[in-house]
This record gives sequence, structure tokens and C-alpha cells, in this order.
Amino acid sequence: MDQPRRIVCKLGTLLRIGALALLTALLPVFVGCEVYAAVPGITGQMGAPVFNLIASAAQTTQPDGMMLYSWGYGCDGPPTGFAPAPATGANCTTMQIPGPTLIVKEGDSVTINLRNGLPPAAGNTSIVLPGFDVTATGGVAGLLAREATPSGTTTSAVTYKFTATKPGTYLYHSGSQPDLQIEMGLQGAIIVLPSMGAPAACKKGAYSLAATAYDHAATCYDREYLFQWSEMMSRIHRDAQAAVLECATLPCPPMTVATEPYQPDYFLINGRSMPDDMDTPYAPNYPHQPYNGNPHMLPGELVLMRVIGQGRLQHPFHFHGNHARVLAVDGALLVSQNDPTKLAGPLLFTIATVPGQTVDAIFTWTGQGLNWDVYGATTGHLCNGKKTPSPGFDPVTKEYCPDHGKPFPVTPPDPNILANGLWYSGSPYLGLQGALANPLPPGVVRQNIDGGYAYMWHSHNEREITTGNVFPGGMMMMLIIDPPQDAAGHATVIDETQ
Repeated sequence: MDQPRRIVCKLGTLLRIGALALLTALLPVFVGCEVYAAVPGITGQMGAPVFNLIASAAQTTQPDGMMLYSWGYGCDGPPTGFAPAPATGANCTTMQIPGPTLIVKEGDSVTINLRNGLPPAAGNTSIVLPGFDVTATGGVAGLLAREATPSGTTTSAVTYKFTATKPGTYLYHSGSQPDLQIEMGLQGAIIVLPSMGAPAACKKGAYSLAATAYDHAATCYDREYLFQWSEMMSRIHRDAQAAVLECATLPCPPMTVATEPYQPDYFLINGRSMPDDMDTPYAPNYPHQPYNGNPHMLPGELVLMRVIGQGRLQHPFHFHGNHARVLAVDGALLVSQNDPTKLAGPLLFTIATVPGQTVDAIFTWTGQGLNWDVYGATTGHLCNGKKTPSPGFDPVTKEYCPDHGKPFPVTPPDPNILANGLWYSGSPYLGLQGALANPLPPGVVRQNIDGGYAYMWHSHNEREITTGNVFPGGMMMMLIIDPPQDAAGHATVIDETQ
């Protein structure tokens, strides 16, 4: 009988302490923390979804206590529904960063109604939808798209319509004074799910939006996460707020805020910096930043990484633990020219989050190549039913059986050493140890009751893992690899609604 793990991790009380104390306090919290992400978003009526959005202003929060005046898209009235499951506290306010993730299906006729609720001084706003053939009505003509004028004018709202012709991960953003409005937060994601049914070899994950990422049997996945990378320059936000205060009623002169030289000091994943990004989705501490970034997986699972560059800079997304196979770029599936049944995307250890570009990739982890038994050589467990090394992978634990029974090749780390012990739960093993029937190797002390590896996923630009130029922060999160079973043999269930 499956038994979910029920360890809830709250980070809000740790947000305002010093950097070194923060890192020390958070490391044991990261591992085994039941705070997941999936791809939360809003849905519309099947076949012809309608999304009513509004652009408006609010204050967003940062881990160092800074409040940044920002603009963002939000829901103009209650949405039709939430996906992938009724997450705790799911909501869609009138302003959020990033904007609501719009989840549709291939072939849908999509309508987006945009109302401009920004302060009068901000002027017009709009939505650009790269990758789609869009028709727009209402509002006024703009340079890149039809624009919604400030509320109260006769031509305020705009309606954008398009057909979701291809599955994949896409972005949307303002096309009005984009150097300022995208910086202020007017950006979001669109997920187009494939129309094909689940191939026989694919099994839809409990919280996956679909069984495959594309209309291709080789794009199966078990779990998925969305990572929107962006940055903010606090001086621009302060100047924009000052300009807004200078003109409270229409008509207002065009807003002029210097956006160069560009020197951002806040770096965000899904609108939050570390450690906020590892708190729950829809956490009340961040009312205008509802999405988190806290990937979890079980060994051997296929994890779909949906990666979007939403800012002005390229951020190297570096993920530890394994390479990821790229499936698609900008919604274009990469297949072999000689054999279309086979994927042709590269294996990457770092994804360059190019501004305006999306990348879909598959990540998995088995412990293959580590050259030791990741479940502990002294526990007496079996791999493929054998006590000795054997070919292949165990179908349940996904252990790499040729390494079965091999001891850890170095002295296990001292659990009191920050850089080693706590990153790996106090031992170099995945889990299942600690019970009398499965003792830990001599000299190893268990720190985390659930076991599991923690790998840092972060920007490979060192400055971008800071908040206000102070480490740690910014574009950093932890991948948690949970053991497939606990010491009592109960299957681990990762509950993405938490």
C-alpha cells in the first residue's frame, strides 16, 4: 500500500537572517522537504479556452526584505480551472510574476482578453505571442501588437486570438515599450499539450499535464517542471514608481525611465529567488509570486524540464546529477533527418537560457556511473533479485545493478561538515538505511529521516546566485532525489499538490 511522505517544509521564518546562518539553516531543510512544483497554471474551456487577463501593479518580495514595485499580468476574474491538480491555496490574483501559465491543447482556438489596469502614467500595454499566428481586435495599433490603453479610455481592451497549432513550451510578454515593461514583470508562459493519445509505452504521471511532451512516442515523461529565468534591476523599478506618482490621472506624458546601462541585482526563477523559490506554490508569503521552483523525482523517472529565458540576459542553467536530453527548442521537436522516430537533440549539462527562447529537455537519474552502491553496500538489499552485481537496472529501485554491493570509494563524509554531509542527508546513500534491518555503514550518521540526494540546480554565473549581491540567493534551487521506498518498504509518493 502506497504511503505518501508527509514532511512539510516552511521557509518563511528563515528569510530574513544572515547569509551564512541562512545557508547553514537551510541545508538540512532542503533534503526530504515536501514542497513541490509541477507546472501550475490555469486552463480554459476545452477546445476554445478563453483567458481574461489584466495588467496591473503591485509590490513583489525578495528574500533580503526588499519590496520591488512591479507590473504583471493576472486574472481579470476567476479562471475556468487550475492545473495539474487542485494545489493547496491555488489562486490567480490580478497581478502576478510571472503571469499566469496558460495551459491549452493542440488544436485549441485560444482567446486572450487583455485589460490595462496599469497606472495612467505607464501608458499602453499589450501581449506578444511568439510562435503563433495571432489576430487582434480592439485597443489601438502598436509597434509589435495591438495595445490596450489605460482603463477609462474608450478603446482600452484588446482581444488576441490564435490556434495552438503545435505542442510545446512557449512564452508571452508585453510588446509595448518592452525594455521597460518586460523588466517590470509583464511576461508569462503558454503550455500547448499534444493531441495524440498516450502511446502504449508511455504512462502519464499523476501530476503530468500529458503522457508525452510532443506528438512523438519518444517524448514520454513521468514528471514535469517549469523554470522561467529572469532578472530585475531595482533602480529601474524605483524610477518607474516615481514616474507613476508624478501623474495620477490622464492624460500623462510618455513615461521615460532609463533602462541602460543594465545592471540587475535580483535574479529570479519563476518570479522568486532562493530560498523563496523552494517554498510552496501559492504560499501566502508571496501573494504576487505564486510559482515555485523545487523539483523532486524518484530514481529512473523521466523529468520534463520546460525552460524559458524571460529576461534580457542569458543565464546558464546548470543542473547537477546528470545530463539532460534536449527534446525541442522554441516548440520545434529535434528529430533525426534519417529516422524521424528517433530524437536528435543534444545531451547538455547546462542549458543556456537565451532571452526569448524556450527549451524542453528530459532529465533522469539512476546513479549509473557513480561506481558505488547508492543504496548502501551493507544493507543486504537485492538488485534484480540478486545479492551480487548483475546487468541492467532494478525495475523497482532503478538501481544500476553492475554497481550493486560496491562500497563507497572514499571515507563517508563527516555529517558535521557543511559542504559534504548535509548535502547528502548525512551519508552518501540514497535512502532505505537506518532501520535495524538496514544498518548504515560504520561511521555514518543519518541526518535526514527520509534519505535522498540533494543536488544544487543553479545559474553557472556566480553573481546570479546572489540577492542584492549577497550569497546565497538568486537563481538557485535544489533537486531532491527521493528513495523509491522507505525503510519499512512503503512506496514513496511525491504529492505535487503540497
